[in-house]
Amino acid sequence: MIVHLVDGTYELFRHFYGQRRFNNGQDKPFGAVAGVLHSVLEMVEGGATHLGVATDHVIESFRNGLWPGYKTGQGIEPALLAQFHPLEKALAAMGVVVWPMIDFEADDALAAAANKAAADERVEKVCIWTPDKDLAQCVQGTRVVQVDRKTKTIRDEPGVREKFGVDPGLIPDFLALVGDSADGYPGLEGIGRVSAARLLARFGPLERFPDEVLGKRHATALLFKTLATLRSDAPTFEDVDDLRWMGATDFFAAFCEKASEPRLLERATKAAGHAVSYSQ
Repeated sequence: MIVHLVDGTYELFRHFYGQRRFNNGQDKPFGAVAGVLHSVLEMVEGGATHLGVATDHVIESFRNGLWPGYKTGQGIEPALLAQFHPLEKALAAMGVVVWPMIDFEADDALAAAANKAAADERVEKVCIWTPDKDLAQCVQGTRVVQVDRKTKTIRDEPGVREKFGVDPGLIPDFLALVGDSADGYPGLEGIGRVSAARLLARFGPLERFPDEVLGKRHATALLFKTLATLRSDAPTFEDVDDLRWMGATDFFAAFCEKASEPRLLERATKAAGHAVSYSQ
């Protein structure tokens, strides 16, 4: 089986701003939510049988207590923020396993789920659907890969090395040195992508750097590495069979009516017929 893990927060942002190009600023209350659901159904129609979606139930996490500049919900448009929780309810109503994160982040849930799925011998491949560079640390050979829906790029281990100049296991060290503006930590001044890759190729993980390489900045780099390291203990699923999609629940019709999206119900009903047939 192939397990598909979806970054629900990224997808919500993607659909919200994608629709902005055509709606003249008239945002539908559930427009981005419906967009995410259509994307998930497209995956099911394409053959996906086992999938889970991770979301940020709140933007803040344990990392905000480690670094004052870490990302928060400040600046997110109210029309977008108002769709965070409806997305989780709509996914659950559509019968999709969803992990709303509070103390952790959606990226942590994806990392934890990928690690657990990869440990199951029945799983042939794990696809993590997000372009977020943090998740590159989860890539394993050609078995655990990143999929960028927007660019239609599949990034395996050689792909990670080509893009970042380091192996997946060194991505937290790499990000600690160069920073991640999306997450709100700056990295170390004067160290760019090329020099970071060279340092890591020479010395390995930050813990092995000689004291004179970074000097007093070593402790700061280690803090940033903690921020960049995804947690494998975020709560997700118990058994990979829990991820099998078997169709929408009885509550999904009410959501589709509320969102004025009858096409969603039609697609989900049709896809469920194929899913049940496949499982028999």
